[in-house]
Amino acid sequence: MPRPDSLVIRVLLTALVAFGPLSTDLYLPSLPTLVRLLDTDIATVQLTLSVFLVGFAVSQLVYGPMSDRFGRRPTLLVGIVIYLVASAACALTNDIHGLIAARFFQALGACCGPVVARAVVRDVFGRDRAATVLAYMAMAMALAPAVGPILGGVVTELFGWRANFVLLAGFATLILAAVWSLLAETNTHRDEEALQPGRLLANYALLLRNRAFVGHVLVVACSYSGIFAFISGSSFVLIGRLHLSPAEYGMSFGTAVLGYMAGSFLAGRLTGRLGGPRMVRIGTAVSLVGGLVGGALALADVLHLAAILAPVFLFILGAGLTLPNATANAVGPYPTMAGLASSLLGFAQMTIAAIVGIGVGHLHDGTQLPMMGAIAAVGLGAVTAHRLLVSPADAARRSA
Repeated sequence: MPRPDSLVIRVLLTALVAFGPLSTDLYLPSLPTLVRLLDTDIATVQLTLSVFLVGFAVSQLVYGPMSDRFGRRPTLLVGIVIYLVASAACALTNDIHGLIAARFFQALGACCGPVVARAVVRDVFGRDRAATVLAYMAMAMALAPAVGPILGGVVTELFGWRANFVLLAGFATLILAAVWSLLAETNTHRDEEALQPGRLLANYALLLRNRAFVGHVLVVACSYSGIFAFISGSSFVLIGRLHLSPAEYGMSFGTAVLGYMAGSFLAGRLTGRLGGPRMVRIGTAVSLVGGLVGGALALADVLHLAAILAPVFLFILGAGLTLPNATANAVGPYPTMAGLASSLLGFAQMTIAAIVGIGVGHLHDGTQLPMMGAIAAVGLGAVTAHRLLVSPADAARRSA
């Protein structure tokens, strides 16, 4: 098998992290079509996104401790098999309620990818190098949300919405084969008691008492929630109100997500020079500016593609600077329970994002205001969490 720190393993870990964005972004152009074909409404169709995040969030609390107890490799194999079966069920369903249920089980499998991949990075590269490795992984992973809607738009126009889930099943098959044949076990600190309820509660309490951990988790959750607000609402705004075709929507979505690639690239280049704490501070500030500008333009009812994409690009650029560093800072101090810390971070991230997505769906009024207002709100939330929790903890650590 290849060395755990080899390029091929980094590519595989990036693909594992991409399970989440591919599962949400590939079929985004088909959401308006699902409203018509499955005889439902916008809020119900958006549940296929929000329910996915709920399943993604809840199962993270299981996969992290499982990987601490049994190892990273067997945990990944179980999760990918669940994802493969659920993706096939999504492609075969005939009603919206069946699709929502299948998406929930798809999420139960998908979340093993990012949870275990983050833990593997911590196993192999340690605390100091993890942020840089995660940043470059995030830059490569951004191809998933950039390319996903473009590919999904073309596939939807040519073959219909079901073909998107057939593609996801094929992707899962390839990754399952790669994990089986290429990935060696990296967990050298297996905890025999990791799944015992008392031990779990004690470890969760330890994490939640740490001000810096909680602050970084909230920063990650708010930054990701802004991205998810755009994921959840953009097709209805750009296709429904600006009348873009599914393929044009995919191109527009990809343009906005290029901001994440740019931010992740800068994070990889600058983190070693400026330090993780400063990168988080800069990234949250950039996202807040993008959110506030977008919210102001939406309040003024400026209906133009650039008035939506430019502020979103800026917000996501800031998120690209923030997320790798905040993630590494949250998980890094816990080598013996990296899976658990990764799980709790992912649970909070996906739960808050699901709440934001449900809110965007139920507040949808045919304008861009609910989506852009949510992006502005979570941008403010990220800056507030950093100022009130992360900065005091950093100051206390430096003085100590």
